[in-house]
Amino acid sequence: MTLQNTKTLKKQVAPFEKSTTKESVWQIINTVVPFIALWYLGYLSLSVSYWLALVPIILAAGFLTRIFIIFHDCTHYSFFKSRRTNRIVGTMMGVLTIFPFDKWGYEHAVHHATSGNLDKRGTGDIWTLTVDEYLAAPLKLRLAYRFYRNPLVMLGLGPIYVFLLKNRFNRKGAKRKERNNTYLINMLIVALISLLCLAIGWQSFLLVEGSIFMISGALGVWLFYVQHTFEDSYFEEDKEWEYVKAAVEGSSFYKLPKVLQWLTGNIGFHHVHHLSPRVPNYKLEEAHKNTPPLQKVPTITLATSLKSLRFRLWDEEQKNFVTFKEVRVLAKKKFTVQQVKPEI
Repeated sequence: MTLQNTKTLKKQVAPFEKSTTKESVWQIINTVVPFIALWYLGYLSLSVSYWLALVPIILAAGFLTRIFIIFHDCTHYSFFKSRRTNRIVGTMMGVLTIFPFDKWGYEHAVHHATSGNLDKRGTGDIWTLTVDEYLAAPLKLRLAYRFYRNPLVMLGLGPIYVFLLKNRFNRKGAKRKERNNTYLINMLIVALISLLCLAIGWQSFLLVEGSIFMISGALGVWLFYVQHTFEDSYFEEDKEWEYVKAAVEGSSFYKLPKVLQWLTGNIGFHHVHHLSPRVPNYKLEEAHKNTPPLQKVPTITLATSLKSLRFRLWDEEQKNFVTFKEVRVLAKKKFTVQQVKPEI
């Protein structure tokens, strides 16, 4: 990508940054209403069989993912023109998705500002080590990293830790407004859970909501993971890092079937979103189709995205992700080179 392209790309996407109240309201209706209906249908189906209930539960998990995209847009203040409306709707969606509006909004803004920057990792991203960092790390850290990057841990335990536990506490250094928002959402979540447990019983609540949470949680983590973990992604040290390049080269275009694209709120057009977070989700595809350079970004499909599960470490020399097996080969080569290197 040339310097001229990086300067003009954001200008080309700018016309799509305006939200439309009618479309935003309609998206809330066609997402939240079906979610509630499917949740209730899942509960009713329990009287027949849990396996029958899984059908509406799985569908509800898809709609909860779409609700999260609405929440996500609100934290970027891109879903409505009014900042206040974004905060109100975002807080309500935060209760349904058990995400604190201000806390996550802050961490996600940092993620956008530092994605692909090797010197600014650690906030709002997935733990990623370079090959050299991994090889130089003590055994305890390497084992912890391998545990963290295990798909079963990342997609199973990950949502439980991040969504249920970490989201309940304020980050260090949070301002009063952010702390109060977290407390408010926590109280609303407790109130909603209490009402549902009183209405249908805690066992039924856990069977329905617990299942929806685990499915949508795994899907959410997977989407976030695959959008930045593909073979030829983008990582640079701070002095070489560029925002536009990080957006369009370090964020994938996840080309999904239309049904899944709809349920995931077009977040597969992640390169567009990272280039301009103010583009509402319902205009991401339009921005992609009307900006030719964006159609040349890294594209992955459902089939090719599964390869991302093997990618573990970033190789700064080759500028791509590698597997643990490939790292062992690289380590042997480096050791051999050091052994035969002549003394000066």
